[in-house]
Amino acid sequence: MPAPTPTTNRPPTAPEGPTGRLATWLAQTTIDQIPERVRERAAHLVLDGLGCALIGAQLPWSRKAVGAVLGMEGAGDSPVIGWGCMTSAPAAAVLNGTFIQGFELDDYFPRAPLHSASLVLPALLSTASHTGAVSGAEFLRAAILGFEVGPRVGFALNGAEMLSRGWHSGSVFGTHAAAAASGALRGLDAAGFEDALGLAGTQSAGLMAAQYEAMSKRMHHGFASRNGYYAAGLADAGYTGIKKVFERPYGGFLSTFGEGHNPDATQITKDLGQVWNTERITVKIHAAMGGLHPAIDAALALAAEHNLSAGSIEHIRIDVPDAIYHHGWWVPERPLTTIGAQMNIGFAVAVALLDGQVRPEQFHDERIDADDVWKLIAHTEVNLDNDTKDPTWPEPGYNTRVTITAHGGKTYTRALNQPHGGPDDPLTNAEIREKYLALTSRVTDPAHAAEIEQVVLNLEDHDSIHDLITLLAAPVRGALD
Repeated sequence: MPAPTPTTNRPPTAPEGPTGRLATWLAQTTIDQIPERVRERAAHLVLDGLGCALIGAQLPWSRKAVGAVLGMEGAGDSPVIGWGCMTSAPAAAVLNGTFIQGFELDDYFPRAPLHSASLVLPALLSTASHTGAVSGAEFLRAAILGFEVGPRVGFALNGAEMLSRGWHSGSVFGTHAAAAASGALRGLDAAGFEDALGLAGTQSAGLMAAQYEAMSKRMHHGFASRNGYYAAGLADAGYTGIKKVFERPYGGFLSTFGEGHNPDATQITKDLGQVWNTERITVKIHAAMGGLHPAIDAALALAAEHNLSAGSIEHIRIDVPDAIYHHGWWVPERPLTTIGAQMNIGFAVAVALLDGQVRPEQFHDERIDADDVWKLIAHTEVNLDNDTKDPTWPEPGYNTRVTITAHGGKTYTRALNQPHGGPDDPLTNAEIREKYLALTSRVTDPAHAAEIEQVVLNLEDHDSIHDLITLLAAPVRGALD
């Protein structure tokens, strides 16, 4: 099915500039121009994101978010996933994005860190609910356009460099992903997309200090999703945004967020429509910040290969590059919050070695504060090492080396540049479905989960996503209850 037909066909301000070229591509790209393999992968990414939303919907901090937001917002036409109620479209985008990000199980993009599903899917669900009938093919096309835009804007800001500077990178350049997706459902023309991208850029924000103890870290991408929804809606109504937002030398998106760090606007449209970033999105298997996954995988591999138990370990040394060091390491202190535990590389590696996994059950308050975990953390050393070259990877932001010293002095080392699920070792579609079933089994019955899966993996066969919205709105159980 083609994209919604724009009511006008206005060109962008500067068609050959990065903003204009991106806006034109968004307006003109049909689902038939997207390779079948990309569409299939995108459907599985949608499934993964919705699985994360379902397990995240009734977490303790999600319940607090719902109480606060619904206390400020009234009823509406958009579903609050897993709650059996509806609210306004902007409020639903905030909450649904918060749920997807709720347990650090959602996707991420290593080279340009953001969580695509938590940005794109809430904006799409709110747009579809508010604007009326939307086909599955239209929904899938819009999701892919959002998946493509977010990383490209991140590339232009040198990706993980934003994390090193203290920005929550995904919510900074994620507004554009949400605006592109929502704008696609609205059928914006190129000039409309230019306005939407400009309106998205002026709403970008997110401070990474939220990772230590604030619940708000969970909500950052929800805010960005709402802001992208607003950007597309305002543009659709003729409310203009910043023109040429990516190339403006004063007050533009790249010139301001990338000040002093050599942003590269050409990255936004490089190989556009030829290289599909949708295929490079990493799907998580551990309930922790993405940058910690190589260390978790390396520690688990060493323990299995050398039959190491926590009691046999004298010392753990973890060498990581700049972004992971600043984002994922500080000397933790008791009591540690759930969000702090999921962000801290020392905790994640310790609990992986003790329990053999990093899943939701590792983040109950009792497990977070357990003495055996803190004993192992006390024997952990984390070092900044931007010269980690074993193994070499063109994207060095995730190169990690774990060295375990056993009692008696023998050392074992494993270096990884990415975890299982990373760009060069992606989860298969079958593994994504297995993850979805494992997550949803904690919070809903198998028949309900199977209905959602059937619709999502066959989106192009559905004339409307109304049934999907109804299925997602049904109440679920609490994953930590």
